[in-house]
Amino acid sequence: MTVIVWAAFVLLILMILAFDLGVFSRESKTLSAKTALFRTGVYFVLALCFTVFVYFSYENHWLGLGIYPPPAEASVDGAEDAGLPDSGWEAAVQFFMGYILEQSLSIDNIFVIALILSYFKVPSAYQHRVLLWGILGALIMRGVMIAAGVALIKQFEWMTYLFGAFLIFTAMKMLFTNEDEEVDFEKTFLIRLLSRRVHPSFVEDHFFTKVNGKWLFTPLFLALMIVETTDLVFAVDSIPAVIGLTRDPFIVFTSNVFAILGLRSLYFALADLMGRFHLLKYSLVIILALVGAKMLLEKHLVPHNDHSEGIVNLVSFAVIALTLLGGVLASFIFPEKESHAEDVTSTSPTK
Repeated sequence: MTVIVWAAFVLLILMILAFDLGVFSRESKTLSAKTALFRTGVYFVLALCFTVFVYFSYENHWLGLGIYPPPAEASVDGAEDAGLPDSGWEAAVQFFMGYILEQSLSIDNIFVIALILSYFKVPSAYQHRVLLWGILGALIMRGVMIAAGVALIKQFEWMTYLFGAFLIFTAMKMLFTNEDEEVDFEKTFLIRLLSRRVHPSFVEDHFFTKVNGKWLFTPLFLALMIVETTDLVFAVDSIPAVIGLTRDPFIVFTSNVFAILGLRSLYFALADLMGRFHLLKYSLVIILALVGAKMLLEKHLVPHNDHSEGIVNLVSFAVIALTLLGGVLASFIFPEKESHAEDVTSTSPTK
């Protein structure tokens, strides 16, 4: 896989972000749910178009995509490299499956971001700025973590089992986590470290301000730092989940990136509905546990060079899609109690 592919993709993402920053986000204003839904749809269409590109590029091996070194050269111990697509169709399925998985895991991320912005009382007109720069930081952090994760699995095959066990542990932790428990962000080490140089109020949509010749952080910057920190925590959970679906670093990275790109619009689109998706948590628990189990049993489920791997990927995609759909439908069929729903939706940027 050539450097040209990575450089071209990074350039594409920078162009999308530049357009978003320069056109959509030129002014600080509240983003309506209707506009947010439209932008979410645009990013989804972009992901679909990229899925088509993945199919043709891996099918025809454009710029070396889909061509991998022999197993003996791929790892120091000669272990066979499983989870790599052997056709354009399989690559497209892996990319779109990773994209859907990342988007679904973003629901929990969106919920926490809403809590953070509500905790710091960030005005709705400035929230999009926090999310935009938070996305830029997330792209860099996830790129580094994905490169490290894929490299570890290539060098040490047993890391597959470690990642699988970690995903199952994460699923169990998510299952028994009390979402009603209040979090005091000001007690975190990062906030205590920066608290001595914080301006007492917001200064429009600026992250820094100068007072008496000294530069100070604004509360908006504190909110951004907590958003970045929480995204790092979520990345530790979500990246192994995608690696459990494919070992191709380009597919892992690009599926993550497209999911993150739409996170800001998805936040504003779902902010008023988050309280209604109370059962989606159990869908995510099931998905993480199944992906973890797949990593643990991969050598037994999918023998190397066996074309049944494509069938397993299709089955995995169907299970993920149906599980997510089941969580959404169940949330509407069995709505949460009014009192708790109001507590959750109070974090909405429109409130």
